[in-house]
Amino acid sequence: MSSNKNARYNRFSSGTTNITTAENTNGTRMETTFGPAFSAVTTITKADGTNTFKQHRRTPSSSSTLTYSPRDEDDGMPPISTPRRSDSAISVRSLHSESNMSLRSTFSLHEEEEEPEPLVFAEQPSVKLCCQLCCSVFKDPVITTCGHTFCRRCALTSEKCPVDNAKLTVVVNNIAVAEQIGELFIHCKYGCRPAASSKPTAFEVDPRGCPFTIKLSARKDHESSCDYRPVRCPNNPSCPPLLKMNLEAHLKECEHIKCPHSKYGCTFIGNQDTYETHLETCKFEGLKEFLQQTDDRFHEMQVAMAQKDQEIAFLRSMLGKLSEKIDQLEKNLELKFDVLDENQSKLSEDLMEFRRDASMLNDELSHINARLNMGILGSYDPQQIFKCKGTFVGHQGPVWCLCVYSIGDLLFSGSSDKTIKV
Repeated sequence: MSSNKNARYNRFSSGTTNITTAENTNGTRMETTFGPAFSAVTTITKADGTNTFKQHRRTPSSSSTLTYSPRDEDDGMPPISTPRRSDSAISVRSLHSESNMSLRSTFSLHEEEEEPEPLVFAEQPSVKLCCQLCCSVFKDPVITTCGHTFCRRCALTSEKCPVDNAKLTVVVNNIAVAEQIGELFIHCKYGCRPAASSKPTAFEVDPRGCPFTIKLSARKDHESSCDYRPVRCPNNPSCPPLLKMNLEAHLKECEHIKCPHSKYGCTFIGNQDTYETHLETCKFEGLKEFLQQTDDRFHEMQVAMAQKDQEIAFLRSMLGKLSEKIDQLEKNLELKFDVLDENQSKLSEDLMEFRRDASMLNDELSHINARLNMGILGSYDPQQIFKCKGTFVGHQGPVWCLCVYSIGDLLFSGSSDKTIKV
């Protein structure tokens, strides 16, 4: 590996340390941690009791490549006083906080913790794909109530639209614009370096880095397998960072090769020559078949336990559903029992009323029989008294009543047609 490449890889590995040193030289800071273990809060304040951060304004580059990068603390912007970060952290983490922090400030707090990666376009994007608030290419574009499109973060951190001065409220994601931006070609981040003749936050193409240009939507897939991606030696973390494409050559001459049985307790670390010699005398080498079988059995047990856990979870879910179904059936059964009891009580009352009516009719019939038995005609026979020999003719409607005149053997009939026939 050349010295230039080493310098560039050291930049990846030591970038965080340099930033920390610069911050320490600005003044004395105090760090305090308080709260329970599950929601501890850490505050970092300067000796004078204030916190500051610097606001950046980005503008599209006029060159053929448009560059974007993380914030830098040395751009010369004046510091802006802000509330202490601990207060915001408490309001975000506490579910019962009485803070008046809005969703907009809560979202911006989380966004500040995520630093954007270097972004260098192969060709300058269209101005129509740039946000009018941050003057950068849209990032997670959304449509607001006024009909304009902005970055989600810009829409949530700005009060009014710069075009029509309307209040900004996010309505829906702008999928069409997001797809257009995803089709833009960019340089792999492992083929970029800080621009020497521009602001410290600007980046340019590094001819010694990755030469590929990829679509923005496929950036993660490429960079996760890029040959220019800095990696660590799997043998020992004390080895210096190196490129992925140089990893295989490094492993052949690595001075920190671990014994393959290190997970069982072997402490050997050496180069390739001593590694082969060590394997001949390693006490775990003779047991590797037994150890491998043990690992296989352990892995099988883990798989079986995972399957049993899934079965238990499934049975618990089924048991919960059955319990809910049984509870519902019990409620329905209780409701039906209540309706049945109510109907039974009603039927019992109706039956008692019918029995009383029948008893009253029997009493009246007995009384009539007794009165008729005291008369001339002898015993009272309803069938003989009301038996009609012949037919009723002459009425236009149904017969309502009959009357017998015993002296002349006459029968009078009254009908609904308001006539009486003899």
